[in-house]
Amino acid sequence: MRTALVIGTGLIGTSAALALTQRGVTVHLADHDPEQARTAAALGAGTDEAPDGPVDLAIVAAPPALVADVLADAVGRGAARGYIDVASVKGGPRRELEARGLDLSAYIGTHPMSGREKSGPLAATGDLFEGRPWVLTPTRDTDTEVLNLALELVSHCRAVPVVMDADAHDRAVALVSHMPHLVSSMVAARLEHAEEAAVRLCGQGIRDVTRIAASDPRMWIDILSANPGPVADLLGDVAADLEETVRALRALQSSDDVKRREGSAGIEAVLRRGNAGQVRVPGKHGSAPRVYETVAVLIDDQPGQLAHIFADAGRAGVNIEDVRIEHATGQQAGLVQLMVEPRAAAVLTAALKERGWAIRQ
Repeated sequence: MRTALVIGTGLIGTSAALALTQRGVTVHLADHDPEQARTAAALGAGTDEAPDGPVDLAIVAAPPALVADVLADAVGRGAARGYIDVASVKGGPRRELEARGLDLSAYIGTHPMSGREKSGPLAATGDLFEGRPWVLTPTRDTDTEVLNLALELVSHCRAVPVVMDADAHDRAVALVSHMPHLVSSMVAARLEHAEEAAVRLCGQGIRDVTRIAASDPRMWIDILSANPGPVADLLGDVAADLEETVRALRALQSSDDVKRREGSAGIEAVLRRGNAGQVRVPGKHGSAPRVYETVAVLIDDQPGQLAHIFADAGRAGVNIEDVRIEHATGQQAGLVQLMVEPRAAAVLTAALKERGWAIRQ
């Protein structure tokens, strides 16, 4: 691939353009908002000038509801040798294109499984997709050259290609992305009118659960409008679980010992099902989940503290597998939780203590 056209210079389109540009591909940028394309160009994602002729690959980074229109226009004017989209829903756009009678041999639907709570070109980074799954949904009609161009794009973005059927993809993202986003938003909505004294008690748990609720509602309306059925089915299952859990909690309030035991058993059942599901979440780099040990370090909220901890861990020969930070309420201090291989925990603890760090046991 030598040339590419990115149509839609939001977070995903601009991030893909940055990755391609960094690998020597000439990238042309287009957007319904010319100012946004100019912003992406100023960030080094390519040029907002139109290409002289057909490019190797056109990448449509438009909302699902607009994908068919944008693709049909690009195909109609012969903008590229191959075409892909990066929308988060795959079945609907393809069926719409088929209904228009377009030759789809030069098209493949794709979806990079990566993003951020922020949107727009200013939130883009060239490493956004690194190590992340990038779903490809070819059909029997997909031209081999187009599939190879899509795989080359995935390689340039240092993502991991995953081939799936389009409708299977939509059911999967409903489970792992769309439904969790709505649940996160519903939990966060409980905080909107909560008393300030209660909100000030928020810890890392509520931050983890509500983090994705900060995303742009307009973007998510577009996504959910393109995949409502599978998401509704899953939320129906969640609603049934909620009803059972509410009943179990009410039973725990009873003065009847039998009802309390039934309530306790119901709560334990849902918590254990949660345990069983959580351990299936892939671990680092998509590998099987690993069990790490946590070394908790108290730090002051001062510049350079994290860098010093990581440097000291490196000197001790310990790799930090993951990290979390809990900020103390009302204090300029926090707790850094360093996740390491179990055999490395004692080594890291001793090394950090020797260098004067306060370890929480």
